[in-house]
Amino acid sequence: MSDQYSRRNLLKLLGVGAGVAIAGPALTACAPSGSTGTTGGLKEDDAKQFPFTTWAANEAATKEPLAGLVSRYTGANGGITISTPSYPYNDYLNQLLLQVRGGQLKGAMQLDVAWLATLAATGKLADLGSVTTGTDYTDAALALGKVDGKQLALPWTQAGIGLISNQEILTRAGVTSAPKTIEEFEAALRAVKGLGGIVPYAAMTKVDQLKDIIPWMWAFGSPVVENGKIVIGDEPSVAALTWYKKLYDEKLIAADVNRVDARALMSQGKTAFYEDAISGRAAVTNSSPDKTLGDKLVPVARAVRTAGDKPRHLAWGHVIAIVNGAGGTAAAQFAKTLTTDTAYSLDWFAKAGLPPTTKTGLAAAEVQQNAFAVAFTREVAANSSAGPFWIYPQFSQMEKVLAEKVQAILIGRSSPKEALTEAREQMSALAK
Repeated sequence: MSDQYSRRNLLKLLGVGAGVAIAGPALTACAPSGSTGTTGGLKEDDAKQFPFTTWAANEAATKEPLAGLVSRYTGANGGITISTPSYPYNDYLNQLLLQVRGGQLKGAMQLDVAWLATLAATGKLADLGSVTTGTDYTDAALALGKVDGKQLALPWTQAGIGLISNQEILTRAGVTSAPKTIEEFEAALRAVKGLGGIVPYAAMTKVDQLKDIIPWMWAFGSPVVENGKIVIGDEPSVAALTWYKKLYDEKLIAADVNRVDARALMSQGKTAFYEDAISGRAAVTNSSPDKTLGDKLVPVARAVRTAGDKPRHLAWGHVIAIVNGAGGTAAAQFAKTLTTDTAYSLDWFAKAGLPPTTKTGLAAAEVQQNAFAVAFTREVAANSSAGPFWIYPQFSQMEKVLAEKVQAILIGRSSPKEALTEAREQMSALAK
């Protein structure tokens, strides 16, 4: 979400009170009662025309595949007309908030999973619980469409931000199996450093993506947000940042790296580990001089503090929500078909590289033959959770506060305990 929206301005757009906290996907325990406003069940109507608003139709890689899916659906369902308005991703949420609040947007809309709770606060989204009856979405995918216990969106693609390794580099360093614990992970990084000329782990160290520290806090045992209360600065989060700072000081991670930089390092064969969504693989391999790089990339589960703990990753994915109103019933049926019919989901997978969200789709030969997609789903997607700050409308501002404090720790301007305590206080003030 654009940082131009202050909490006050965003709440004005949403039309909710300043004291409201919005529940995030898969984090219903943190949600106050009634946070989804007047949202109700899908209203039945006979309208056959509706828009499907996306950013996918605005991007070269997905514009034609999406147009093909819409054309297939309208061709198979006589009388249905679907328009496809689109906006650039960076301005997308702003546009949706303005139009949904103003009653100008109808039909179906593509959402980043991080935005669902924010749109839910308008009270304009339909509860699609009845639409999911008889479907075989995976539990992890279905959870991404829930806010405060209500199914307010259908999962279109579900994955996470996870670790991706260059197996060739690890083999040269003598690392023959994926590290399971943080101790083993650190040992692997030291082994890679011994090769020379390689950044062992292209971790995020620039402010714009330092929110990636959150899963490492989880790995060390911090809930980050617990019962609606921000707890950063607790012993596990301080331990996580103390460890991260050690990696930084020992050059096991590098200064001034964001996702673009990390992808470049991986494409050039200059790092053994980086973190990305499943869609990032194409960017890495397409720009690499090594045409066999794709065969060397292997997703790995995040290391855990104690053997046997569950790996944790930040969720990533897209869902389709329906605005309750004219055309809503037809739009919901379209969204259901797009996300559950294998003819559609496998075509999207083949052309956009984004995996299905149903058990049937994931079990299809086209997916199972893609070793990277299978491994990413198993190691990363299955262990992904919603961002802890998505329960607040001002989540991007809060993540920025955390990122700035983490960077202060890395460059030695503040201690982990001091910086995280300050971060907690500032983020808690934003949450009020």
